[in-house]
Amino acid sequence: MEIKGSVVLVTGGGNGIGEAVAKYFAKNGAKVAIVDMVQKNIDRVVKEIKEVGGEVIGIQANVSSEAETAKFIKATVEAFGQLNVAVASAGIIRDSMLLTLDKETGKVARKMGLDKWQPVIDVNLTGTFLTLRDAAEAMVNGGWEGLLVPISSVNKIGQVGQLNYSSAKVADALMPKIIIGEFLMRGIRNIRCVGIAPGYTATPMLTGMNQDALKAILEDVHIGRLVEPEEIAAMIGHCVVNGALNATTIEITGGLCNSKGIAK
Repeated sequence: MEIKGSVVLVTGGGNGIGEAVAKYFAKNGAKVAIVDMVQKNIDRVVKEIKEVGGEVIGIQANVSSEAETAKFIKATVEAFGQLNVAVASAGIIRDSMLLTLDKETGKVARKMGLDKWQPVIDVNLTGTFLTLRDAAEAMVNGGWEGLLVPISSVNKIGQVGQLNYSSAKVADALMPKIIIGEFLMRGIRNIRCVGIAPGYTATPMLTGMNQDALKAILEDVHIGRLVEPEEIAAMIGHCVVNGALNATTIEITGGLCNSKGIAK
């Protein structure tokens, strides 16, 4: 599949990895639909893409809502006539320990609440499911060549304090194999699915963190730096043009290893 002339939908496209993906595809000749919750972020990214000659629309929506997912899929097809690539990049974190003990008594002082668990599952897992499901429906009904891209994370292997996030991301990482297995059974041959699992990435959340903590993180990264969002975008672009990539999740971590030098 060619990037130029294709139609690319990016959820979470108002910042971070999603923004880099949207700009990469627009720069390479794709028509782009950006979905985000924050209107000012949508407006900024749309403006910046248009300023360099890109074709783009922005849609404010909550990816965890069936009605709003249907809305942004429909808006994309109505604006550009088709849908070829859906990148489910919308995500949030609400870090918390399962149990926190009182230092004096040793008994449980508090536990992870549903206010930490449910929003992460809703956005990072249910939102990904709805985006890919409804994008696939449009691709099947339209007869368009397509690629579905769930965004997982290296933390799919598990991260202390991120039971919610890691649970969602390991599920996202499994989606390509299951989805393509179902497509094979149903005779759906025009759509591929490839997951992307970034490592520590140069988003504002990480670049703005305590620099000593960041230095400690980078000691376990072979290339000695954060992965750039543009490098992740380029990998997704490669997945578009390489038709043999399918039913798998690709890690892009810069060589993240543990303290003994063993790749995670």
